[in-house]
Amino acid sequence: MAGAAPADEDGSPKKRKQGGFKTMPFILANEVCDRFATAGFNANMITYLTQQLHLPLVEASNLLTNFMGTAAFTPVFGAIIADSYAGRFWTIAAGGTLYQLGMLGLVVSALATALRPAPCAAAALSTPTCQRANDGQLAVLYLSLLFTALGSGGIRPCVVAFGADQFGVGGRRPGGEQKWSFFNFYFFTMGLAVLLALTVVVYIQENVGWGWGFGIPAIAMFVSVLSFVVGYPLYVRVKPGGSPFVRLVQVIVAAIKKRKEAVPEDAGMLYQNKELDAPIAADGRLLHTNQLRFLDRAAIATTTDAVDSGAEPDLWRLATVHRVEELKSIVRMLPLWAASITLIAAASHNFTFAIQQSRTMDRRLTPRFEIPPASMIIFTTLTMLVSLSLYDRVFVPLARRYTGRQSGISYFQRMGAGLAVSVLGVLAGALVEGKRRRAAAEHGLLDSPGATVPISVFWLVPQYALHGVSDALSTVAHMEFLYDQSPESMRSSSAALFWVAGSLGNYLGTLLVMVVQSASGGEWLQDNINRGRLDYYYWLVTFLMALNLAYYIVCFHFYTLKSFDVEGNGAQRRQDDGEGQSRSAERETELDAGRIGASKNCG
Repeated sequence: MAGAAPADEDGSPKKRKQGGFKTMPFILANEVCDRFATAGFNANMITYLTQQLHLPLVEASNLLTNFMGTAAFTPVFGAIIADSYAGRFWTIAAGGTLYQLGMLGLVVSALATALRPAPCAAAALSTPTCQRANDGQLAVLYLSLLFTALGSGGIRPCVVAFGADQFGVGGRRPGGEQKWSFFNFYFFTMGLAVLLALTVVVYIQENVGWGWGFGIPAIAMFVSVLSFVVGYPLYVRVKPGGSPFVRLVQVIVAAIKKRKEAVPEDAGMLYQNKELDAPIAADGRLLHTNQLRFLDRAAIATTTDAVDSGAEPDLWRLATVHRVEELKSIVRMLPLWAASITLIAAASHNFTFAIQQSRTMDRRLTPRFEIPPASMIIFTTLTMLVSLSLYDRVFVPLARRYTGRQSGISYFQRMGAGLAVSVLGVLAGALVEGKRRRAAAEHGLLDSPGATVPISVFWLVPQYALHGVSDALSTVAHMEFLYDQSPESMRSSSAALFWVAGSLGNYLGTLLVMVVQSASGGEWLQDNINRGRLDYYYWLVTFLMALNLAYYIVCFHFYTLKSFDVEGNGAQRRQDDGEGQSRSAERETELDAGRIGASKNCG
């Protein structure tokens, strides 16, 4: 096998006693508390912004989606730090600490009367008579949100990869088969934490107060950081392999410098160096592919490179095939990755407009108890949990009988199914909103936004439930895809792509709202949603989601899986659970031939 044994962050070889399921109580306790805190903080924030700070609905919606977008983008920087310098453990610990500071800021903001405007009567919340939060009060809010966003940047890109590290990298260690169950188990556990937050925390925010409503998530975040740090001696801590982004830039620069060189037909003529690649290729070196061949120029060894001397080459002029294929892997992943952006944009308004819908509907569960509007998201979480359980326990064993694949179906098929279900989710939202608005018109409530429209809030359950099924299918599969198909040394960085998709999805949601608001002259999206045409907005998103599904199918058809030279002599192993490899007989022949065995250039 090409490459040295994996090492801990301190450089020492990993011990057998480290890693495995015994680390899960610490990692999952960290994530459960983190997700509990995050969900308890995010789920009802639209209510805090509109009813406590008195922001207009569209402004509050855009502020929230912009914040979620920023919080989902900071993982890029966290991933760079983790993969290049600090390692995953210390990046997660630092991120949790920053998040804790942001949560404390929100608690102070909720408790101090000077940090929020004077209370306003519920019936007047949609009128100009309510005093809006001033710039100083909003500054405290923004600073608190900034710290939580920075904290997310340290936690989100690293936890899943860090957990998967405990079961081996790329499935090479005995626990490799358990790694994919870890992804399902991870999302299931996170769903339980979200479920608890949506019931307990949201109820406290609505009925006890925002001080405790933010204080309980802040306490949970403290427990999260503490539980994670306590497990330090048990963890497998993979040593950072240097900045992967520098290597990608080096390949691009080398290809540009040699842009006039002719790419050889025989890929075996391209430069390889097992010793140089060993620290970043413990899984095995990546095999050459015929896509994006202009990048192969970076691996052309010329007389000026002096590779025969045995000295390490100038990596800004000459890259190995493995390093070129790292860049190709990332480029090939981007079109499929981009399909999730529209999915996030569609789901983002479950935390904004859908909550405002539920606030106008009959939410009585008993004569004395009303469901808090933000707690309706519980149906997304419940459906996701049930779907994950049924998927693992029922669907996978059945599908395995027909496909012969350990995972039942591939993550490509699972992502596609999730995207299809998400179209139905937004479609259901459009239909229900049309029904809710007609009921408001029939009862003369179009100009009474504070009144309860005589239609049950449970009409919203289908759209929430369908989004839950979509999450169980597409979200888990998307994370598996990024972890599995990314270069080994870029797993934290590629996991950051998961959150960047969320970032861009939220920004896309904001952009879509702004475009619709401008194009409709403010008629579709109003503070008084009884007078607005939110159903038209949902129909537009449904159309965009259908286009996105078609786009995904086309990208999937042309995708090429990465493969490894696992023996150092050209023997090939395909990296994934077996789907997507039969796009063409020609590609199968090329890969099976292992055409980039030991080359004459230090291979």
